[in-house]
Amino acid sequence: MSENGYTLNPLTTTIEPGEPTDFHFTVSGPDGRPVTDYQVQHEKKLHFIVVSRDLGSFQHLHPEMAPDGVWSVKLTLPDAGAYRAFADVAPTGGAALTLSADLSVAGDYEPKPLPEASRTTTVDGYTVTLDGELTLGQASKLTLKVAKDGRPVTDLQPYLGAYGHLVALRADDLAYLHVHPDGEPGDGRTTAGPEIVFYAVVPSTGDYRLFLDFQHEGKVRTADFTLGAGEQPATAQAAAPGGHDHHDHHDHHGHHAHHGH
Repeated sequence: MSENGYTLNPLTTTIEPGEPTDFHFTVSGPDGRPVTDYQVQHEKKLHFIVVSRDLGSFQHLHPEMAPDGVWSVKLTLPDAGAYRAFADVAPTGGAALTLSADLSVAGDYEPKPLPEASRTTTVDGYTVTLDGELTLGQASKLTLKVAKDGRPVTDLQPYLGAYGHLVALRADDLAYLHVHPDGEPGDGRTTAGPEIVFYAVVPSTGDYRLFLDFQHEGKVRTADFTLGAGEQPATAQAAAPGGHDHHDHHDHHGHHAHHGH
């Protein structure tokens, strides 16, 4: 809810299921006043993500800020139940933060079980396949491949400064993971599909939900996956003389693991 003195404050308290709502919120700073000055990250000053507690529903929205620091966005929560909102921000002069708040929609609520683990998902005629493992203790490389009607898509459009935007959430407590795209459009090496590569750092073993936003033919779509994170195999650690191997690995991926989000 709060980090480094910054807090996400929902101003809209009543949300009816299925009803579009003008949702307002602020991000307050250490002085208690709404923050009005933000650094741009992935082309936006603030990324607003809303998920249902059972991680079946996911929305990535782009609120607008008034000069007084009040953010507004049209929000429709499909069903009754508990939701979590995340604001991804970097107040000017401060570090990047992910702040969250719980939202509730009154009514009969039946949480659905977590979707089964799967490496392939379909959305609007697109098939997205996930390669790679989530491994505790290292930057895990994830490759997502996008196909349409059985053919690889090679003309993805940039979305938020990358060919895809990936959000990963821990199933148990909705912890929000830092995920970084590898490369960016126009850097001379990153292709517009069919593969999009990310690095994710997982804080624990267990189940995670991954949501990939990608843009093609002018429309943003979201592909979702359930993936389990495992321990690093003991053999890999034993093979590292004096931890040297781990050090090399850390250097190699340092720029993925520590910059931005």
